[in-house]
Amino acid sequence: MFGLAYFKWEEIWSPVFLAVMLLITAAYLVLTGPVHDRLHKGKPVTAGRKALFLLGMTVLYAAQGGPVELLGHIMFSFHMVSMALSYLIAPPLLMLGLPNWIWRRLAEQLSRSPLSRLRFLTHPIVAAVVFNGLFSLYHFPAIHDYVMLHFTIHRLYYAVLFIAAILMWWTLVKPLPDHSEVHGLKQMGFIFLNMVLLTPACGLIIFAPEPLYATYSDPAVWAQAMGYCVSGDPGMLLSRFGGPEFFGYLEPAIDQQVGGIIMKFIQEIIFASMLAYVFYNWYKRENREDDELSGDEAKMNLT
Repeated sequence: MFGLAYFKWEEIWSPVFLAVMLLITAAYLVLTGPVHDRLHKGKPVTAGRKALFLLGMTVLYAAQGGPVELLGHIMFSFHMVSMALSYLIAPPLLMLGLPNWIWRRLAEQLSRSPLSRLRFLTHPIVAAVVFNGLFSLYHFPAIHDYVMLHFTIHRLYYAVLFIAAILMWWTLVKPLPDHSEVHGLKQMGFIFLNMVLLTPACGLIIFAPEPLYATYSDPAVWAQAMGYCVSGDPGMLLSRFGGPEFFGYLEPAIDQQVGGIIMKFIQEIIFASMLAYVFYNWYKRENREDDELSGDEAKMNLT
């Protein structure tokens, strides 16, 4: 499917990355299972929370180590699927999967380290601007092609973008509710801000009249970028396949438009759902406070 039959098992499934993900998952299960009572005297971690973490790890692996990652080097539309999975879906799942006591210990450690000077990055507006700015900057054609062609910078940029995604999601997930002062209308405004900030980059991609990225349209550049996830000489890829169009079911320009639409669609679905959830809870809280106020006034009139 999509040309995966032409690649080796290790090129499709990234066994080294898989091993790292499995080790992290095993450490999580140990911390929240056998040694939980030694580290935290409280309620055990629920099965639902563990399931969220495991799902988050599965999504992250699929995006950065599984077939989606390889296909993301071949088709831009799959690249955008990988980005959406990595930064819009996996982070909140992982954050919800970690119990509060782990977040508190991490917060305590960070507060005593030099990284505490970067606390301003947790401010909602700063976090939204930083994440969406880094995401948009990455998709400027010259920067995207440069990052895709330099493996170390590629991994560093992805790591920084993942941290920025965690900071952005912090205001919405609120793993430590007492550390967040953004509720109700402010939280809804934060969601709307994120929806707006990503629109220019998606619009640039969707409405571009021609392919923007040499990684997906120039066979020589594509072969060099593929060299980081496929073993062998990039020249062999060219002689064997000729370029990314060998695998693509769509022309580069259309594939690019589809990728932009996919990213914007997934973002709109996720944030619109969050907006509805936050609005519903805000509405319920406001009605409950009004009912309590009316009840107090009625008691005062009776006395």
